Amino acid sequence: QVQLVESGGGLVQPGGSLRLSCAASGSAFSFYTVGWHRQAPGKQRELVAAITNMGSTNYADSIKGRFTISRDNDKKTVYLQMNSLKPEDTAVYYCNARLTIKDYWGKGTLVTVSS
Repeated sequence: QVQLVESGGGLVQPGGSLRLSCAASGSAFSFYTVGWHRQAPGKQRELVAAITNMGSTNYADSIKGRFTISRDNDKKTVYLQMNSLKPEDTAVYYCNARLTIKDYWGKGTLVTVSS
């Protein structure tokens, strides 16, 4: 069993930065692929970025070059550094951890990009 808690969301002006954290509890976290997803009002949830247990990463085209995902397995935490934020990045951001048939989600953290 893995529990995930997101933090770091908030209100930021366009062009600003935020760093989201996904803190995990439970065993074997280092083996999980972890992804950040987001859901904007009235839209479907979408994958933003993911990082495998080996550190390989992939990003949605809409955020490439602006967001960076990383992980610290000793701290059981995955980060999403978000730079050059745009109003269209406004959404609830969710952390997801997957390993074979195991699939866990956090409750999300709200990011609002507005002047």
